Formats: sequence, structure tokens, C-alpha cells
Amino acid sequence: MAKQKYYVVWEGKTPGVYGTWAECQAQTDHYTGAKYKSYESKAAAEAAYKAGWKGNWGTGAAASGAAKSKPSGGAFKRSASVETSAEIEYDSISVDVGTRGNPGPVEYKGVDTQTGELIFSCGPIKKGTNNLGEFLAIVHALAHLKKEGSSRTVYSDSVNALKWVKQKKVATTLPRDASTEEIWTLIDRAERWLQSNTYDNKLLKWQTKEWGEIKADYGRK
Repeated sequence: MAKQKYYVVWEGKTPGVYGTWAECQAQTDHYTGAKYKSYESKAAAEAAYKAGWKGNWGTGAAASGAAKSKPSGGAFKRSASVETSAEIEYDSISVDVGTRGNPGPVEYKGVDTQTGELIFSCGPIKKGTNNLGEFLAIVHALAHLKKEGSSRTVYSDSVNALKWVKQKKVATTLPRDASTEEIWTLIDRAERWLQSNTYDNKLLKWQTKEWGEIKADYGRK
């Protein structure tokens, strides 16, 4: 049984401490500049709420939610070939996956990181894995942005999927059979797109511990 988390909303429709992700999401969805984060205990969440978002959310140096300034050159770092950012880049698309079992039915979506507005969605796909869904979501975001001529950043909370996109090839043990034909067709198409297209968009790892759940999260914790 998953351990309960508690969610602090410093900036949202109704700031406070919430006991479920659904309650937190209700306060932050479509709220410009929402600031929220999950904690392992109610005591820690209440202490963080009282202390305020500075020093708890992001790096503590972020401006108000409307800020979209990008960090200077030294604000990025690489960890095991995956890039991260010190502060949230709001001019970006965040992607995430919803699954029912792993493997199991998979769906994914991309949203505006600033507003939570839905940009695209796909699924449910009959059978796949969380990481394969994340891979498809990232490539979908890149193809969408290339079509728009946009240089916006893409966020994902999956290290494996980000690596696969860089490598232009997935590394999965999911077998190819009749039950997985749908997702493998999409994976093959996504790999071909990566091999025949270039992009300048940054692909960044969403820092869940520092920033809370990614904006595209399905809330299936």
C-alpha cells in the first residue's frame, strides 16, 4: 500500500495543506504561478506551509508565478546524461503518463507548464509501460513544437525516457506480441521521427522533490 503524502499549496486557489493529490490539483490546475510540493508527513507539510514557499519550493529564488525568465548559463547541470534546471522554466510543455498496471493500459498528455492547459493527449493504449508512455509523450511534444516552430522546453519526470529520446532508441523488455502491437507501432514511428528530424528544444528532468508533482500528473498515486 502506497504511503500517504501531504501536499502544501502556497500559491493556488485556496492555499493550505491537503491530504490527497486530487485536492492539491484542484487548487493548482489553471492557476497561474501555482506553488506546491508534496511531503512525507503531515507535520513536515504543516511546517513548510507556515515557513512559506521561499526555501521550500524550487530554489527559493524564483519570482512570482508569472515569471518566465530562464536561468543563466550556469543554472543547468547534467546528471547521468539527463539535464536538469535549477528553477522551473515556465515557457515549456510538461508531459506525464497515466497507467493502470505496469505493464497495462497507457495514456499520456502534454500541458502548458505555466497554466496547466491541455495541449495534447493520447490513449488509452491497450498495453504498455510507464517509461514507454513517457518516451512517446516527449517525442509527441517535440513533433508538436517543431510543427509550431517553437523552441519551448519539454519537461518529463522519467530519466529512462529522457535517455531513450537522446539515444533515439528505447531499451525495454516489453515483448512484441498481439497484446503490445499498438504501442510498438507508435514506438517504431517515434523512433523514425527522431532519426529523421532535428530539434533545438531543451529536454529537462522535472525535479519532483523540489517542485512537487509535474503539472501533467494524472494523480494516480
